[in-house]
Amino acid sequence: MTDEQPILILGTGNRKKGIELAEQFGPLGLSLKTLADCESPIEVVEDGETFAENATLKATQQAKHLGTWVLGEDSGLQVDALKGAPGIYSARFSGSEATDASNNELLLEKLDGVVLEKRSARYVCHMSLSDPEGVVRAETEAYCRGRIGFEAKGSHGFGYDPLFEVLEYHQTFGQLGSTAKAILSHRARAARRLIPALVGLLDSGQW
Repeated sequence: MTDEQPILILGTGNRKKGIELAEQFGPLGLSLKTLADCESPIEVVEDGETFAENATLKATQQAKHLGTWVLGEDSGLQVDALKGAPGIYSARFSGSEATDASNNELLLEKLDGVVLEKRSARYVCHMSLSDPEGVVRAETEAYCRGRIGFEAKGSHGFGYDPLFEVLEYHQTFGQLGSTAKAILSHRARAARRLIPALVGLLDSGQW
C-alpha cells in the first residue's frame, strides 16, 4: 500500500449522515469524501424493496460511475404499530417535499391514540461496500430498538431522532446527542460490523 491514503466515497449527500459515518471510519486511515465532494455524482434511483437492495444500488452504481470505492447506506425507521412503516420510505414519509419536521408530525398523527407500550420501533441500517467495478465486497445490517414518544424532545441528530426513545436511557437520540449516538445507533453498529472487512481489504492490498 502506498503512502497515499485510499479513498472511500461515503455515498450520501446528507451532511449530518456524512459526519456520523466519518466518525466511524475516520480511524482507518482512509481519505473520506461524500458525494458533495465529487464533481459529477449520479442520482441513483432507489427502487429496491429493502434497505439492502437500496444500499447496494447506491454503492454499485455510484462506484462504477466514479471509478472508486463507494459505501452505500440505506436506513430508516420501522414502527411495529404501523406494520413496519415508514420503512424504506422514511425520508419521504410525508411526501416528495418531506422535511424532518413534516415526517415527525405525520408519524405522531398516525400513532395518535396508541399507548406507550404499543409504540415500539427500531432503526435499521444496511451498508454495502462496492469496489470501482461495481462489485459488492462487504455488507452488513444492524438495528437499534426503542419506541416512539408522544412529542419531540431534544435538538440533536436528525430525522426521527427527537421522537425515538432509547429504552435503556429513557431519552431520545435528540436528547442524548452525538456522543451517545456514535455508540448506540443503528448506523454506528453497522459501521462497527463492517470495519473488520474494510481492514481486511486494506491489509491485503486489494483496495
